[in-house]
Amino acid sequence: MMLSVSAKLRFFLYGYPTDMRKSFEGLGGLVRCHLQEDVQSGDVYLFINRRGDRIKLLVWDRDGFWIHYKRLEKGTFRLPSGATDGPEISYSDLVMLLEGIDLKRGKKMVRYGR
Repeated sequence: MMLSVSAKLRFFLYGYPTDMRKSFEGLGGLVRCHLQEDVQSGDVYLFINRRGDRIKLLVWDRDGFWIHYKRLEKGTFRLPSGATDGPEISYSDLVMLLEGIDLKRGKKMVRYGR
């Protein structure tokens, strides 16, 4: 599976800065303990670091976990306002977050240009 997400899935944003050294077990522990969700549900869990320039998506895929990791060369991921522990976000909010669109203003942020 490549990064293939659809509106049929549920997306949960862990609303606190995450140590990006965490991998499968560490991120799964955050899902179980803090979000109180089943990490093997097939839902997508998003984690952003303190600086806001890195994001990890943890996904269960039939027989194992995927971690999708993105590091921005410039700019930050803009969290939805009022993001706290475990808010479910929509597919369109996820796409805008990953594409650099400020969810509050609906404006694309400058990230990197060559």
